[in-house]
Amino acid sequence: MRRSDDGGRPAQGSAEEPATLDRAAVEVADAFARAGAAGVLAVDASALAAIERRYGAAPHAEVIARIAGFARDVVAPQLSGADRLCLGELGRDEVLVLFLRDRRDAAFFREALPALARELGALLASQGARLVYPYARDGVPLPVGVAPVLHDPTLRPGTLLRRARDLALADAELRARNEIAARRERFIGLLFSEEVRTVFEPIVRLETRQVLGYEALVRGLPGSEFPTPAHLFAAADECDAAFELDCLCRRSALRAADRLPRGSKLFLNCLPSAIHDPAMQDTALRDLLARQRLAPSDVVFEISERESIENFAVFREVCDRYAAQGFQIALDDVGAGYASLEAVTELAPDYLKVDMSFVRGIDGDPARQEILKALTQVAWRIDARIIAEGIETEAELRTLRGLAVSYGQGYLIGRASELPQPPGAPVR
Repeated sequence: MRRSDDGGRPAQGSAEEPATLDRAAVEVADAFARAGAAGVLAVDASALAAIERRYGAAPHAEVIARIAGFARDVVAPQLSGADRLCLGELGRDEVLVLFLRDRRDAAFFREALPALARELGALLASQGARLVYPYARDGVPLPVGVAPVLHDPTLRPGTLLRRARDLALADAELRARNEIAARRERFIGLLFSEEVRTVFEPIVRLETRQVLGYEALVRGLPGSEFPTPAHLFAAADECDAAFELDCLCRRSALRAADRLPRGSKLFLNCLPSAIHDPAMQDTALRDLLARQRLAPSDVVFEISERESIENFAVFREVCDRYAAQGFQIALDDVGAGYASLEAVTELAPDYLKVDMSFVRGIDGDPARQEILKALTQVAWRIDARIIAEGIETEAELRTLRGLAVSYGQGYLIGRASELPQPPGAPVR
């Protein structure tokens, strides 16, 4: 289970409905002529088009309003009476701020305006998935750029400001590319120096609270710009380095496995491509486990439902190869929407880990309870055990027990820690 640490609540930051650029250009025409120059700050929100296609115009407008609210908060100290916050023309996903300034104000155009772009860009990035909640699971790119424009009496104000808007969007794209390149360099450095740590989250039998095992979860070092699994794997995808990060996570977890109490299982997240990791080959893997005082029967490989369905042939090869050596397999994130019950039956893992998004609030959702009942029947037929992820409330726990779910994990059960507790010990 690789979870995002985003808080599950929409980001604050609302604004009155701004004018479009065409209307704003008319409103500021006289002030633009008097000042002699303008600066345009642009937020490229084109990534929000997916929200409009999936959920409609109102959710799209809601997220745009949040972005506009944050933009207003950042630029408020620099705003003068003639300045305007506005949106792009009809059909364009942009949040714009027009600053009307004396053309001799070089300090504003050279220093203050780029600083505003950096500040707003960092603020929007820090909001992550909260900014688009509940319409997207992950954050979306919202690059910010700026451009100055001198007043030209031979051209209409709208023409000049649209030209500056286009230049500001090009600046945003360039800033985003430069940041991606710098972030890639920093992340590759992390892979070489192996600057990650492993924490262990207990998995317990729900009836007795006895520990079955621990899921190894990767974390960045304290203060890292990649503190959570979501940050790490997003950066890995950006660098086409998911395989390398997956290998690093396993190495880190296995190195830390000597902290596990004897007799508990180690649940290891891995991609189906783990079969190609040299450290996971027969002799190397047995030697590594022996150094950590682990037997193959102590280790459960977790592969996500989505990755298993998308790479079914590889998943079957992984299952067959490692099962023959005594390892067990868990199908992770079940219920996230990728596989049917028939597909789960065909995959036949040892454990079915029900995704936290399915578990959350299940006590008040009869439909999900019925689906989980069906899943428990499937698990019984294939001799698999169900583990409920992300249990946070006593009501969820009671409901899961009533549905004959054997095992669980989550904040209510015990938080991830670098020092796991022994089996049978209270974990709350």
